[in-house]
Amino acid sequence: MVQGVDAGGQTLLEVQGLRASVEGLEILKGVDLTVKTGEVHAIMGPNGSGKSTLANVLAGKPDYQVTSGQVLYQGADLLSMEPEIRARLGVFLAFQYPVELPGVRAWQFLKAAVDAQREHAGEEELSARAFDRMLKEKVELVEIDPELVKRAVNEGFSGGEKKRNEILQMAVLQPKLAILDETDSGLDIDALRIVADGVNKLRNSSNAVVLVTHYQRILNYIAPDHVHVLIDGRIVRSGGPELAHELEERGYDWIKEAVDAGV
Repeated sequence: MVQGVDAGGQTLLEVQGLRASVEGLEILKGVDLTVKTGEVHAIMGPNGSGKSTLANVLAGKPDYQVTSGQVLYQGADLLSMEPEIRARLGVFLAFQYPVELPGVRAWQFLKAAVDAQREHAGEEELSARAFDRMLKEKVELVEIDPELVKRAVNEGFSGGEKKRNEILQMAVLQPKLAILDETDSGLDIDALRIVADGVNKLRNSSNAVVLVTHYQRILNYIAPDHVHVLIDGRIVRSGGPELAHELEERGYDWIKEAVDAGV
């Protein structure tokens, strides 16, 4: 198991009483979560508990309506920001099901994203040569096939290649807050190891990772500092890595029963 980065950093994300709906159906029912730099938080829970909804709300996906609560990112009101502003300020979402972008080369896509980020920070665009050098370093870092960046984004990629491409984007953009939405789903053990290794190489004391997952197995490779159980739109239990192992052994029913009993 890879050990976590030494925690105790600055508060990066603070979620307070977050409620959110989709097409009038309330999914998040009062989520509270604090994430500090240097930390990895695993959000676990059964299907339909609201895990992906939380990830999408934080990233600013427009399908979701926030009905109450607040989210502070680096002390600023995250919910008032457009999705592209969140991204330029370092909020990154790796999709559970990465989409294909026919006709858009991965190189072009990544260059445009980096340039937008730099422009927002008041910096000059990278030259094509400088970007090429940086991209080559990141490709080697996350162990992705260099040929993939010459192709259209995710077009014809295998499931594992799509997930590795998400981690390449993370490496290139160097987000402050990386939200990984079930990045482990559909991966065989070798692809899972490569993806996890990429995430671990990108972890440091100035960023944070929120890892949404249904299963414990990815946590064998990415050691969380905190594990939270989300059930019926609320975080009902939090603990350390040992909580994930307990969930793997016992499932979620015992927590549901404890919640129903008011324990």
